[in-house]
This record gives sequence, structure tokens and C-alpha cells, in this order.
Amino acid sequence: MKLHTINTGFFKLDGGAMFGVVPKTIWQKLNPPDENNMCTWAMRCLLIEDGNKLILIDNGIGKKQSEKFFSYYHLSGDDSLKKSLQNLGFAPSNITDNFLSHLHFDHAGGGVEWNEDRSKYKTTFQNANYWTSKKHWENALDSNPREKASFLKENLLPMEESGQLKFVDDGHDMPFDLFYSDGHTTGMMVAMIPYKNTTVCFVADLFPSMHHIPINYNMGYDIRPLDIMDEKKRFLEMAAANNWVLFFEHDPVNECCTVELGERGYKVKEVFRLGDL
Repeated sequence: MKLHTINTGFFKLDGGAMFGVVPKTIWQKLNPPDENNMCTWAMRCLLIEDGNKLILIDNGIGKKQSEKFFSYYHLSGDDSLKKSLQNLGFAPSNITDNFLSHLHFDHAGGGVEWNEDRSKYKTTFQNANYWTSKKHWENALDSNPREKASFLKENLLPMEESGQLKFVDDGHDMPFDLFYSDGHTTGMMVAMIPYKNTTVCFVADLFPSMHHIPINYNMGYDIRPLDIMDEKKRFLEMAAANNWVLFFEHDPVNECCTVELGERGYKVKEVFRLGDL
């Protein structure tokens, strides 16, 4: 098995929304905001080469939305999904499975694109299965008012209409276990991948960045704040005990870390890049 970081670019989100009840006097030292209180975040995906499978976890924000939509998020950087795949010698047609931690637009937008004449949408990975959980799929199609704007029908329906949508509940043969989390959004999944005598965990929005490791450092976007605190505690207990690697999707600087229990709670143990494993 081989794991590869897939960088798809950066975007900006409000710093207060990303750190919830943590005061700005504290979080601004962790991710300095611009004059509009916006902080830069990564959209980092993970590619798994395993035998005849080429599995992509999440797929970024994509390119098909309107100029007005993208103006809210200030996309930047030279990386893109297709460019990062190409740098590794792959094309979207080589992807056999696209596993989606959850279906918010910054995680699932790159899985659908316009056709050549922009008359209709098509799936980006024509030969792939698109994986989610039934509970999360149902939540995305009939969402609560708070996160409804994060689930875009054009990101979702083409997966189903093409016949490529699959549910992990029905069984899968991907080489990792799953940790389920309902605190950020109903039915989110963390892929836990056995790799080089450890486990690499694609922690998605359970821990958007390294600075979200403290139990009470959570996003305003989380729909169940108390639940995600419990989920983080359970996950960190296992991660510290087994020296798991946390792979961050949104941290603009830090790609991976391990954790340990300190006097004031769980904290970062070592920081490194995936390629250093």
C-alpha cells in the first residue's frame, strides 16, 4: 500500500466560525486572520494505492460553482485535484473509489463537474464508486436549516443518477476501518488506514486542523457541539494509546501529527508530513 497527499488548493472561512467559543485573542495566534476576520484553510485529500484499487478520500471544492459562490471563499494556491493526481501519474479515470467523509461542498464538490458544453453535470471519476453512509446521504438530501447551504444538490444527485453511489452500510472492500461521528454533521466518517506499522486517520472535520485537538476547540459549524466533544475524547484516547497518525484536511500548515495525554488534556506529540512516515 502507498498513501499520497492530494492538495486541491486553499480557501478562506471566518475565523470565529472555525473556532467557535474560543476567544479571538487566542485563536488569532493559531491561524492569523485577514482584515475581514477570514482565515486560510487547506482542502487536502488522500489517495490510497492498494493492489488494483486507487481510492481517493474526499475531493475538494471543485470548479463548477458560480463566480459569486467562489467569491465568498477566496480560493487560492496553484494546486488542484487533477493537477495533483497528474503529478503522481494518475488521471480521474484511474480512480476506482471515491470515499467521502461527508458531503459538505468543500469535501465533495470536486466529484462532479460540467460536461464539455456546460449543458449538464457529470461525475469526475467515471470509473469509480462513490461511497457515503445511508444516514449521511439521507441527512444531506433533507437537511436541517443550519447546514442546508453546505449540501449542494449538484454535488450529490449526479452520483446517484449515474449509478455510481454506494453505501458503506451495504458492505465495502476498502482497506480501512471507520469511526463514525455525528457531532459535526450526521453520519460523518473517519477512515482509519493501517499503514507502515501504524494507523493513518483521515480525521476530516472531527479535527479540521492540529489546533482543534483540544476538546473544547470546536467549530461553530458543528451541529451537536457536546456530542463532538465526546467523540473527540473517545477518538483521542485510542489515538494516544496506539500512536495513530492524524491526517488533517484543513490545516494550512501541518499535514500530520500524533497525540499524547498531558497534564491539561490531549496535546500534539509530533508533527510531520505524510511522506516522512
